[in-house]
Amino acid sequence: MASTVVTTSRPTLRSRWNAFAGSLERWIGHDLLALAGRLSIAAIFFQSGRTKVEGFLTVTEGTYELFRTEYRLPLVPPEIAAHMSASVETFVPILLVLGLATRFSAFVLLGMTTIIEIFVYPDAWPTHLSWAAILLYLIGRGGGRLSLDRLFGIR
Repeated sequence: MASTVVTTSRPTLRSRWNAFAGSLERWIGHDLLALAGRLSIAAIFFQSGRTKVEGFLTVTEGTYELFRTEYRLPLVPPEIAAHMSASVETFVPILLVLGLATRFSAFVLLGMTTIIEIFVYPDAWPTHLSWAAILLYLIGRGGGRLSLDRLFGIR
């Protein structure tokens, strides 16, 4: 009579880790990552925009001076660049918080980040790269279910 040996395999460290990672993927999905990305990048740009203005959108003299002397963007007069920057940094983050036109908004801020990196603060590339990573995620994946884009059926 032949005997049958039944072996029970014990979970390995790798299988336990993979099960844990699978749980993390279910709990921390795209919707949570998109919301965190939208809120974090919006806060960075909105706070920067608020330093350029008094009241709602009155650009300060100090901001004009920065654009004249330190930022010195090519092809754009400092007064226009100051207004554009203050406006973009005020309104686009609001769109991101709402999750409205998420991909477009992220694309605009990625363009602004690129300009800042190339012409204004090239040594700040680690910071700009982290912004770009968040913005590229939002451009590629969208705002998620916790966004007005989803409510209005905007991809």
